[in-house]
Amino acid sequence: MAKLIFELSSLGHQAVTFPPSHLPSVSFDEFENQGNIDLPEIAEIDLVRHYIGLSKMAHGVDTGFYPLGSCTMKYNPKLNEDVASLEGFAKIHPLQPLWSVQGNLKAMRHLQDALSEICGMDEFTLQPAAGAHGEFTGMLIIAAYHRQNNDLKRTKVIVPDAAHGTNPASAVMAGFDVVTVKSNACGGVDLDELRSLVDENTAALMLTNPNTLGLFDPNIKAIADLVHEAGGLLYYDGANLNAIMGLSRPGDMGFDVVHLNLHKTFSTPHGGGGPGSGPVGVKTHLIPYLPKGSYLKDLPTLESAPSLSIGRMRSFHGNFLTTMRALTYILFNGKGLKDVSMNAVLNANYMMHQLSDVYTVAYPQTCMHEFVLTLEKEKDQYNVSAKDLSKAMLDHNMHPPTMYFPQIVHEALMIEPNETESKATLDEAISLLKQLHQTMIDDPSYLQNAPYTTPVLRVDDVLAARVPILKYHKE
Repeated sequence: MAKLIFELSSLGHQAVTFPPSHLPSVSFDEFENQGNIDLPEIAEIDLVRHYIGLSKMAHGVDTGFYPLGSCTMKYNPKLNEDVASLEGFAKIHPLQPLWSVQGNLKAMRHLQDALSEICGMDEFTLQPAAGAHGEFTGMLIIAAYHRQNNDLKRTKVIVPDAAHGTNPASAVMAGFDVVTVKSNACGGVDLDELRSLVDENTAALMLTNPNTLGLFDPNIKAIADLVHEAGGLLYYDGANLNAIMGLSRPGDMGFDVVHLNLHKTFSTPHGGGGPGSGPVGVKTHLIPYLPKGSYLKDLPTLESAPSLSIGRMRSFHGNFLTTMRALTYILFNGKGLKDVSMNAVLNANYMMHQLSDVYTVAYPQTCMHEFVLTLEKEKDQYNVSAKDLSKAMLDHNMHPPTMYFPQIVHEALMIEPNETESKATLDEAISLLKQLHQTMIDDPSYLQNAPYTTPVLRVDDVLAARVPILKYHKE
């Protein structure tokens, strides 16, 4: 177990010595902290070794295979980082006069136009700070649209039972009531049940297509017509756009508003490598509701707001450097974005086919960018769970797939290999998964007690969730 930096602290050690100031002394007595802030005292070399050591324990797309379903953990090209580090991008400030940042504004406009073309939307805002923030923004736009039309009875948002968990959360935060529509036997939206749910109270249907099962819903046009004929709107969760770039567009399917996850589809850093970005695109009838601070074609300044704007969603104009990484990725690939999606689909289908003779595929049909295995049979026969298998993968420098999601599949493992992985890497992952499957037959206790090589072994999940220790307490 690695020590915390507080445990490495030693009285009198320090990493930095500040030179004496030649400026006049100013008193801030009224703001001065009177207590001991208890910062660690540590020499520079120990500080460096501590954080380098921690970095070696972390698994990321630069260190090994990361088939995390529904999150597209693709490689982040270093070219993107080079562009984001350019002085004209990295050393600007949002309060500079507009004449001094015209190139930056042009780049933002270029990205918005590119995203509009890719998604079949009429306008985009770059303001949302992350994917879930984009979802919330989109739902506020839908709420404002119905409010403006004095259609206040529309309080219901329909969400599939296989949806990402942020979908119902975003709808509730925007003031809606959430109703769940079940999936059919093929993994798509059950049209008969949807017909029974859609009525004059329906504000929107939130949908991911392809969905979290990795399946493209062939009934999408019928679904769109059902919702629109009832006066509702269609919201597109763009988390799975990596499967359809250049092949199909949400706007052409009938969606009115879409959010994107630049870290999933357009190769910007994910998670701790953030910050994120969750642009929102809309059709023409929703442009008036976009956030204040959006760089729109028909507005005179950045501080102008569309006529019916939902207001500002964050400070300034989005996480600019993250959006520039995405623009770099789009410009580098160009029309090759279609190949990105096709390779993602190919990799997923290859892995699914190669594993289907050993594992049970939850929905055994051609998938898009990801697929879902179910270990329900293995759990019954060998008492080995999806979690046990995932833990065992950690001993082989391979990140596990998404576990227990979507919840409509028992003992689910959702695998998304994405397009940046080679066939050799996929074959290595396939071989390991088959090897572990044989181990669960021969020696199930081995998986039940895995992992064996990680700095932290198994934790009490319930205790960690209910009584998390988030702060170091000095004894």
